[in-house]
Amino acid sequence: KLWSLLFKNIVGWVFDPPPNRRFGCRVGIHAHHNGRTPYRLPENIYSNDYGVKWWARMPTLRPQPQQKETTMKSTLTHPIAGFIYLLLFWYIAIWLLSPFIPFIHAFSPDIAIRTVFSLIADKGIWLHLFSSIKRIAAGLMIALLIGIPIGLIVGVSPAFERLTGGVFQYLRMISPLSLMPIAVMIFGIGDLPIIALIAFACVWSLIINTATGVKKIDPNYLALGKSLNATKSETLRHIILPATIGDMLTGLRISLGVAWVVLVPCEMLGVSSGLGYFILDTRDRLSYNELAAAIVIIGIIGWTLDSMARYICKKQ
Repeated sequence: KLWSLLFKNIVGWVFDPPPNRRFGCRVGIHAHHNGRTPYRLPENIYSNDYGVKWWARMPTLRPQPQQKETTMKSTLTHPIAGFIYLLLFWYIAIWLLSPFIPFIHAFSPDIAIRTVFSLIADKGIWLHLFSSIKRIAAGLMIALLIGIPIGLIVGVSPAFERLTGGVFQYLRMISPLSLMPIAVMIFGIGDLPIIALIAFACVWSLIINTATGVKKIDPNYLALGKSLNATKSETLRHIILPATIGDMLTGLRISLGVAWVVLVPCEMLGVSSGLGYFILDTRDRLSYNELAAAIVIIGIIGWTLDSMARYICKKQ
């Protein structure tokens, strides 16, 4: 009976390869092929009680065809192709606007990229770049020191969340740029108002993401900590913080993008260095090629910082 059953399945398998035939199939992995290629095994052989193990060790006859990835589609959707499309759109926009704006050629991609290399070689941009990064780092550090503890408290205490939820949402909707005059009146002219506005803009995403991470913790882990008589500090160090580090990094990535957007307009007020100041200076000097180059540099640095944050989030 067993040999007859095997003969029927082998003949049906060879001459009737589609999977919807009367002999049902189950997809399996053959051990002698390093688990790389899925093979189809007859389903009624698995249900037989006599030859299952022996049949599983036999070489299979027909491997399941694997789908090949279309190279054209992968090429057209490559990240580098996106930047090429952006350059093409940039060129087309300059070409369409050139009859109406005579000096628009100063913003063309080739002139902007050449000016970027000349500014880097001249070393005149480095002072402004370091000043901007210093203010970004200081504002993010303050936002981390304030946002993460508050987010932990909001996630742990439902009463505190009910008390502060509406207030935080209200303050989050206020544009930091509208607070620039108040920041100058309080902190004076210099780096302090810029750092304060960056911290104000970044703290909300850290609070919200940290609180969300705390709420997503499996209650069984907290119950396990209680059963082991863990103190609150031990629960925080060994359960809560490791479980929420991914959400904290996501909040940090969002805050980094917000800080970089807020920084440039804030540096246009009351400072003598920074990328925002450099943009105002190029406008006053009518150096439109350096203005376009500064915009390109701002985009490159922001993209690099976001890529680093995204890499850290993936590694976590």
